[in-house]
Amino acid sequence: MSIEIDHLGIAVRDLEQALRFYEQVLGMEVNHCETVEAEQVRVAMLPTAGNTAGNRIELLEATHPDSPIGRFIAKRGPGLHHIALLVDDLEETSLRLRNNGVQLLNEPRAGAGGHRYVFVHPSSTGGVLLELVQK
Repeated sequence: MSIEIDHLGIAVRDLEQALRFYEQVLGMEVNHCETVEAEQVRVAMLPTAGNTAGNRIELLEATHPDSPIGRFIAKRGPGLHHIALLVDDLEETSLRLRNNGVQLLNEPRAGAGGHRYVFVHPSSTGGVLLELVQK
């Protein structure tokens, strides 16, 4: 089994303001932006080291205060929200996790960029919200 870091999800209050820092100060470039209505979030992906897939920073802005990102920011403030890992077989990995008593927050589904994903509850990972993404 091969697992790689896909992206770091960072919750932000204002996507445009956050992008000014990442683009103008750090010199990164956005390669994908979209609104994911089902998750009530605006997303901007910024690849690192010229990569177009994997090794990215994902900026997340809530479109509604009661969305997962809106609640996260209200409770904890902006900052690191999750770590996303690429897995070879999302269905098999999800089944293996469930069979080992791991709490998943959703069934595998399509998210930003059409990628299939599932979130793993922090109580099962030692306090870190993990997103597993199908390669």
